[in-house]
Amino acid sequence: MTRSKDFDFVGLFLWVFRAVILILIVWGTYATIADNPYETRTWVDFIIFGLAQGSMYALIAIGYTLVYGVLFMINFAHGEFFMAGILTTTVVITTPLSESGFLNEQPILSLLIIAISSMAVSIFISVLTERIAYRPLRKAPRLVPLITAIGASYFWQNYFRGLFGSGIKPIPQIEILDGTIPLDFLGTTMLKSHVLVIVTTIVMLIALNFFIMKTKTGKAIRAVAEDKDVANLMGINVDQTISITFATGAAMAGIAGVLYSLVFRQVHFFMGFIPGIKAFTAAVLGGIGSLPGAAVGGLLLGMFESVGPSLFLRGLGIPAFNQLKDVIAFTMLVMVLIFRPQGIVGEVLSEKKA
Repeated sequence: MTRSKDFDFVGLFLWVFRAVILILIVWGTYATIADNPYETRTWVDFIIFGLAQGSMYALIAIGYTLVYGVLFMINFAHGEFFMAGILTTTVVITTPLSESGFLNEQPILSLLIIAISSMAVSIFISVLTERIAYRPLRKAPRLVPLITAIGASYFWQNYFRGLFGSGIKPIPQIEILDGTIPLDFLGTTMLKSHVLVIVTTIVMLIALNFFIMKTKTGKAIRAVAEDKDVANLMGINVDQTISITFATGAAMAGIAGVLYSLVFRQVHFFMGFIPGIKAFTAAVLGGIGSLPGAAVGGLLLGMFESVGPSLFLRGLGIPAFNQLKDVIAFTMLVMVLIFRPQGIVGEVLSEKKA
């Protein structure tokens, strides 16, 4: 006879929880489709915005994935690297370029200057944080660098608040990005800024993949991620490689900051917190430690945030459903962690790496 203490109440609860969530999703989706509240063009617009938003999440999530892949730590200060680059660039470069008229006279050159500046500041902040805050704790228990990362996040938030103030800084309009591009085959239009976001993300992901897989430095990063001690014995400078890893992730965050500013048209000292948490969610969703996983997770998260409230929540009769996109995002994360804890494209880690 099976003893009651052998019964898996936790497993039963998780199965019931899964079933309830899936039933609610199916019910809400069916009710929305049956009611048919939106035109086809509206759904296409939701998807386009989701792709643009997800592209930014993907670029930020890469930083979390790279650092975790090498050090097995969650760098919660990464959102502040994202914030630091574009906030500094807006105050120091973008606004003066706009006031002088150069921004619209030479928009391509101006965007390149803004992008390079944002990446440079983000890289500087990340490498400085790694050298001062993380490197001395490399052999400390896992919880110590995690708490340090949270402290570094608060430090950079308040540092830039004191440096540039707590007010919102508007982003000057760039005339070349005004308006939309017709998508006749979809029966809608697409904002030029969204086109720039998606195209830039594709280019950056291809460049990053080439860097990691084909270059000598990329191979060194993969070797250090596999085993630091063996990599050191093979002549790889582990400390330098880890710094390059931080710099690479910060460069992606710097570009994401530029794209974010072009879409939402404002920056402030606290702007890195929410996108940073969302990007971390995307990294876990795709499979923390996997570069393809970060990209897939970011895109899926952006899509679900954009489409989910109108597709799932509206059909359930939830008021103000458009303001609950965070609920969709984190519910999706919980479901993935329950059904597939290693993420969508992640692999089961060994005990040493877990």
